[in-house]
Amino acid sequence: MTPQQNIFKVLILHNKLATEDDVTMLLAQAPDPEDVIAKMVIGELIPESTGDKLLALYRHNLQKQGLTGMNQEEIAALAANAEVRRASHAPLKSHDSVHGMTHAPTIPAKPAAPPVAAKPAAPASAPAAPQRTAPAAAPSPSTAGHGHGAPTPGITRGTAIPVNVRLDGDDRTLITDLLRAARQLNASDLHVKSGAIPVIRKATYLHELAVPELPAARVERALKSMLSDRDRETFESTNDLDCSLDGGPGLGRFRLNMLRQHRGVDGTFRLIPEKVPTFDELKLPPPCKRFTSFRQGIVLVTGPKGSGKTTTLAALIDVINSSRADHIITIEDPIEFVHPSKKAHVNQREVGVHTMSFANALRASLREAPDVIMVGEMRDLETVALAITAAETGHLVFGTLHTPNAPRTINRVIDVFPPEEQGQIRAMFSESLRGVISQYLIPGKDGSSVHLASEIMFNTGAIANLIRENRGFQLHGIMQTHHKQGMHLMDESLLGLAKEGKITKEDAIARADNYGQMERDLAAIK
Repeated sequence: MTPQQNIFKVLILHNKLATEDDVTMLLAQAPDPEDVIAKMVIGELIPESTGDKLLALYRHNLQKQGLTGMNQEEIAALAANAEVRRASHAPLKSHDSVHGMTHAPTIPAKPAAPPVAAKPAAPASAPAAPQRTAPAAAPSPSTAGHGHGAPTPGITRGTAIPVNVRLDGDDRTLITDLLRAARQLNASDLHVKSGAIPVIRKATYLHELAVPELPAARVERALKSMLSDRDRETFESTNDLDCSLDGGPGLGRFRLNMLRQHRGVDGTFRLIPEKVPTFDELKLPPPCKRFTSFRQGIVLVTGPKGSGKTTTLAALIDVINSSRADHIITIEDPIEFVHPSKKAHVNQREVGVHTMSFANALRASLREAPDVIMVGEMRDLETVALAITAAETGHLVFGTLHTPNAPRTINRVIDVFPPEEQGQIRAMFSESLRGVISQYLIPGKDGSSVHLASEIMFNTGAIANLIRENRGFQLHGIMQTHHKQGMHLMDESLLGLAKEGKITKEDAIARADNYGQMERDLAAIK
């Protein structure tokens, strides 16, 4: 076991995040501990906040042991950044208990490492929350989609927002009034919880609505009043539901997730824009449009939850729908954006309603003469294998994954397969991959907008060779030197947004792959 792997193992065992056998198995699948952390987050073994803190602690311990080439300023900055992360995230959650991870375990230092006096670092502090003020005026709707619109006046974090909700109406009216208000406020989500005040999410922040706490019994009745008989039966039998709703003109479409918890039933509505946002409205990087010109291969749109993957995918499909006489099949769970057939012929299928699973629909699509196939989420081995097969047999396939950047996307696809098959899959995937778009939606400095940070990789001969030879750690180096081909790194996008004053320096550093370099680059900005 390498020194890096030993540090990782001690951190995992100390915080009781996995057993020793689990750690051994994970390191056998991915020798780089940073890749293991990504796999643990993707596989939902640990939450994203835990992964962030674990990565910061791991890198900090590498610094202490002299296992990286960073200087003392970077070490001090990373240590301070780790403290900020620990202060700003919830406690760690393991399989059956909670561990704060307020400090790293003591790891023996390398015997030959001479002591080095570190420069004193200024104490880090979390960014101050925006001042709470009452809204000056009722906010007005702005552009839908990724949220690159003008700031909405009057809304600040933590302020209860006045809305027109008829509490004395029937149960269905209560929900439709809340949805209509959320739509008017240009929110991305509405949370209706038993025994709690309804909340909307806008520009990634949560805002309470000026509505009293809703009794659990009424919330359950109101949410169920929105369901079809089929969906109501599904929820009654499983206590979980993920479906789409169409409120018609004026209300629009929504994705609804319902669950039962210890206080009662909760519902989360994702508000879907009334029309598919265009490529230009979303202000996607111009090189992304090249992905719509391919005739075969696989294109992956990746990022964490809430990063706008579905919206970006819908915009790319709309470009093809508007410009090519193709047959497009989408497989979604559930259907969010509805694509009217324009120049292309579009068929949309919903898992659980029109087909049993992503894999079943993909297998059937190979006999349905599509030119383009969109897979809402590549969740399992069979779906990934069929998507690669479809790309190899002359189809253009679009899919999504919950991965933060291009190298980890490649590893995620390959690691789905058994070890004995991975060599062959690498060869196939290196030929069929057309590129990766990774993205984040980051709250704006003004507190009422969001901005898209992206990473774009196109598959070139050099990149295909790295994929075949399992040298994914070199991908970012190739991408850095191929800007003329439209590629760029996430850190470059974050740095650009911070320099333009659109996002805070803290948000840029928190999402950067190279914290030390990002802090040095941002230190020069006044």
